[in-house]
Amino acid sequence: MLTFRPNRTSAIDGRALTTSNGSMRIALAQIVASTEPRANLDLVGEYTARAREAGADLVVFPEATMASFATRSAAVAQPVDGEWATGVRDAAREHGIAVVAGMFTPGADGKARNTVLVIDATGDLLATYDKIHLFDAWGFEESRHMEAGDTPVIVEVGGLSIGLATCYDVRFPELFKHLAHAGAEVILVPASWANGPGKAEQWRALCVARALDSTCFILAAGQADPTTVGHEVKKGSPTGIGHSLAVSPLGEVLAEAGAASELLVVDVDAEALTQAREKLPVLATSRLSISAP
Repeated sequence: MLTFRPNRTSAIDGRALTTSNGSMRIALAQIVASTEPRANLDLVGEYTARAREAGADLVVFPEATMASFATRSAAVAQPVDGEWATGVRDAAREHGIAVVAGMFTPGADGKARNTVLVIDATGDLLATYDKIHLFDAWGFEESRHMEAGDTPVIVEVGGLSIGLATCYDVRFPELFKHLAHAGAEVILVPASWANGPGKAEQWRALCVARALDSTCFILAAGQADPTTVGHEVKKGSPTGIGHSLAVSPLGEVLAEAGAASELLVVDVDAEALTQAREKLPVLATSRLSISAP
């Protein structure tokens, strides 16, 4: 049975819903990751530099930035102190900006873990999150080669409390509500969304719904559509469709990318979150608990 336990001490009874006074400019790096980790590390460096030039304090890369789902994840998996993660830390330190990026780390029984790194502007590793809800849907079985995580994560970056989710997690409102009750103000959703009829519309609707459920900012960075750079993709493949987006705590789409590679920049203001929770106090007035006993 899954146990919800944040990786920091925080009240999760629905009453500790105070927000910080922080604000932050956050960039969403919508890229097309290849199957080559070294080449993707170059993309991380390029987009990290671009984000810093745009005045961002944090840049968020998609799920599977290390290598696309067109590769065998376990074959490229590395520990978080390995060469690839070290390269991401170097990029953060060089450009003086916090970086969030998706990679694959070794799991049990020959599987990998779908991991998100959180690195601060000095290059220090602040937190990792292993994807809890694996994409076993629409004919794809992520659990065949991935080991699920079991721990929700909140981390403080630049004075804001940030919750982490990955792609298919967005279909599970209980995770987002839990993160909000535990103090999250912003929830980042690195993704590599599967293509198919109506999938872009579902992606957008789910991100808006999770913002309204949690009254958090939802910042979702997706892989760009590989067909925009001439790559063929399989039907239903989770290699990205683009459409990264930023959603306000009241469900307003603040910015949305197209299908191709793009850097999306948005300003997040904690005061706007405070105002949203005063107008829509769904967390404070919920009569059902989603916390573990």
